Amino acid sequence: MSTSSNDMGRRAFLQASVATGVLAAGAAQAKAADTTKTITGTGSMPTRVFGKTGLELPVLAYGSAPLMTREDEYYGIASGNYEARVKMVRTAYEKGLRYFDTARIYGDSEQIFAEAIHDVRDDVFIASKVLVGSAGDVRKSVEDSLRTLKMDRIDSMQLHGPVIERQGYDGCMPFVEELVKLQEEGLFTYLGLTGHSRFEEMYKLIDSDGFDTLLVEFGYFHKGYNTRHSNRSLANRERCVARASELNMGILAMKVMGASIFGHNAGKLVSEFDKAQVKKLPASAIRWVLNDPRIHLLNIGVSVPEDLDANIATVSGDTTLNNEDRLLLASFAEQAYMQEAVTDLPVV
Repeated sequence: MSTSSNDMGRRAFLQASVATGVLAAGAAQAKAADTTKTITGTGSMPTRVFGKTGLELPVLAYGSAPLMTREDEYYGIASGNYEARVKMVRTAYEKGLRYFDTARIYGDSEQIFAEAIHDVRDDVFIASKVLVGSAGDVRKSVEDSLRTLKMDRIDSMQLHGPVIERQGYDGCMPFVEELVKLQEEGLFTYLGLTGHSRFEEMYKLIDSDGFDTLLVEFGYFHKGYNTRHSNRSLANRERCVARASELNMGILAMKVMGASIFGHNAGKLVSEFDKAQVKKLPASAIRWVLNDPRIHLLNIGVSVPEDLDANIATVSGDTTLNNEDRLLLASFAEQAYMQEAVTDLPVV
């Protein structure tokens, strides 16, 4: 394989990092310290090996953004009280989920994780994210996450997508340098990326081969958090997933439900659609993503316990993507794309 300009840039970055004490060997040692970790799943969920981590994990991961205290505008259903949300996370663990994703900007989700699964820390994979305005704030963000989670080390710290969207590849490198230092110090094992858009910049970071995991918007509906994807964006998203797969990164799909399109908002978004068919949308959306073998885990936000049970049942059953799924997703999406709530979104 030919050496890309990004490969050269990454090597130059690492060489510069050595001069400032950020040693690639240190990061490797941090990972080596965790190679003996094993995670034991329970229940009937299938598992997939999570890329270069070598960990075999249940395909359903716990997305914590819906844990935020909120009304029902975005997710279509209000969140429960604090005790109910703690119980829901613990129930997810007891029913076999092992990957738990959070972020400092997700309200009190890190605190909820600390209370719900702190005592089973060694049997779960914990990932959080860094979203700060400058590289100088990275250390504080990571240390605050660990303090809130009541852990001295987590499995993965991810550069949050909005940083990539605002800073681009070049602007992200000082953030990455700080993260590599903290990885060397043993505050986390794996370094990851996340994002809903700016896939061309995400691709450059992936291609640097300096990251272990990728959490990427990857659903049937062409929508990020609050944008619609152009054909160019979709092409760049495909490049990201293809390159990450080549590099054996652990790949998680997020926004599986189309960023609220196929979930609790579906019946309100397209009110004339058959109600019985609307209820089938989440399962079809899950099977659509699972049909791609490059995706290791589905990071799906959980709003209420019923969602958790339904998603477990879907991934534990026949996950073959059939023509009924394709027809349902296409028919609903055709009408959803014409709704004002979607047409008003900026196209990126």
